[in-house]
Formats: sequence, structure tokens, C-alpha cells
Amino acid sequence: MRIQRILKVGATLALAASMTACGSIEPWVKPYERDRLADPIMFLDAHPVSTAYLYHVYEAREGARGGEGTAGGGCGCN
Repeated sequence: MRIQRILKVGATLALAASMTACGSIEPWVKPYERDRLADPIMFLDAHPVSTAYLYHVYEAREGARGGEGTAGGGCGCN
């Protein structure tokens, strides 16, 4: 009975300690450290220029635009 109480108190304290660690007010990444996160090696697309061109060709051919993060009409005249 006593061991169960000790385990419950220990689990409660561990849970409380872990919850306070997540409530940090300061951002984890400082503004001057964000350039390291924007490294081109972290992009999902290996060839962004050719992909943008292929999206443009697809939009002009299909007469529809959107869904890839671009804005404008479907005529291709921008």
C-alpha cells in the first residue's frame, strides 16, 4: 500500500516536471539562428527552379491554376 502511494506521488511529480518543461515562454530558435534552419539541403525539392517551371507549364496546359501555392488566373497571362 505504501509503495503504491510512493509510486503515485513520484509519477505525479514526474508528470508535473515534464509539463513545466514544455511551457517555456522563450522561443527555442532565436531569430539569428533561423538562417541555419533555412539551409537549402533541408528543402524537400532538389530542383526548385525546374519544378516551378513544370508547374507553370502544367497550369498553362490545363487552364487551371492553384493548389501549388501560386496565385493568379488560369489564362497564363499573370
